[in-house]
Amino acid sequence: MSHIFPRHTRQLPPLAVGGEGCYLIDSSGKRYLDASGGAAVSCLGHGDPEIIGAIKEQLDALAFAHTGFFTSQPAEELADLLVANAPSGLDRVYLVSGGSEATEAAIKLARQYWVEMGEPQRGKLIARKQSYHGNTIGALSAGGNEWRRAQFGPLLLDMSHIDPCYEYRLRLDGESLEDYGRRAADALEAEILRLGPENVMGFMAEPVVGATAGALTPAPGYFKRIREICDQYGILLILDEVMCGMGRTGTLFACEQDGVSPDIACIAKGLGAGYQPIGAMLCTAEIYDALENGSGFFQHGHTYMGHPTAAAAGRAVIGAILGRELLPRITAQGDKLAERLAERFGQHPHVGDLRGRGLFRGIELVQDRETKQPFDPKKGVAGKIKKAAFEAGLICYPMSGTIDGRQGDHVLLAPPFIIEDTQLDELVDKLEPAIEAATRAA
Repeated sequence: MSHIFPRHTRQLPPLAVGGEGCYLIDSSGKRYLDASGGAAVSCLGHGDPEIIGAIKEQLDALAFAHTGFFTSQPAEELADLLVANAPSGLDRVYLVSGGSEATEAAIKLARQYWVEMGEPQRGKLIARKQSYHGNTIGALSAGGNEWRRAQFGPLLLDMSHIDPCYEYRLRLDGESLEDYGRRAADALEAEILRLGPENVMGFMAEPVVGATAGALTPAPGYFKRIREICDQYGILLILDEVMCGMGRTGTLFACEQDGVSPDIACIAKGLGAGYQPIGAMLCTAEIYDALENGSGFFQHGHTYMGHPTAAAAGRAVIGAILGRELLPRITAQGDKLAERLAERFGQHPHVGDLRGRGLFRGIELVQDRETKQPFDPKKGVAGKIKKAAFEAGLICYPMSGTIDGRQGDHVLLAPPFIIEDTQLDELVDKLEPAIEAATRAA
């Protein structure tokens, strides 16, 4: 009898005992191609000797030192490495233990910044529907997925949500991509004006939406217009790159491809590649200086923030991504994956949209391709795909509620950056019958 509290009490998982490259191995010896990197985490695959060696070396020197008393060499070096490769303006790094901690810290920092600046009335955060920013109360409040929020409604903070930039569903007939991007971004201005610019502290968004919408990419010009609006009304732009950052889309920071720099950025998942729990919040010198010249104290913190061993892992992971020149490889393998998906599913009667960047790809499933009608949520299409794929030895990330938190199904793919061509073939070969079986049964 297990005393573990599982994610789902009626779906007990097998026991993982090993990992090798792009594969995980259970206690029966069965191998699973990790085509989602867990949840876009295992970007370097499993069993990387360089990363494991860096962690062991750090453990021999210093496992832990509380940041209330000490800083550490790996934390300092990781911060330097991140800032040296970050979008312009980002200057300080706050190391935490995961994505929810990073986004929670970002929300709190945005609030404290305005208090330090003498504008304590600024307490409103605007985010987007169908976003996911984590499971702590502040992060869940910012998130815009109704299914995840529903039962915790009485606990959540009052935050605003505008429509996502969702070209497949929301672009009008005859509307260019650029015009749609402008219209989608202008919804932010309308919401700022509704709330009163003097009351808004920031806007939070994922550059490429991950779990809740399946690698949803922005329309051309969308984030440049968002940046203009934030600057016009003096509010902070917070970009959540927890899932889409750290090379996943082909650049170290996903927002690089949209030509914008945030005031605050959040990263995690691929930062530790699964070898250690770690995340980070980065902010501009202007924000940091406001605290330094004010109270001098960010009223926030966690016991394991800045953990030396985790920082050593993060330093090794980023060093590997850059030193092994994996960014061009992500783009090349991502293009190959996109080609294979288009070839296999481009004309599939139940595939409405194929989207994504780099090795971050989404497949949106529909009951009717012509009308874009989704499957009845009661059919549980995403869950059936996950089960069938897993039985075939493929780990992917199907999710329901793609459209509004209730309707819609998609499959998210985020394989390790080291995935080979033959493994891309294996991925689509195993995914196709899983999708066929689930959609046929529906």
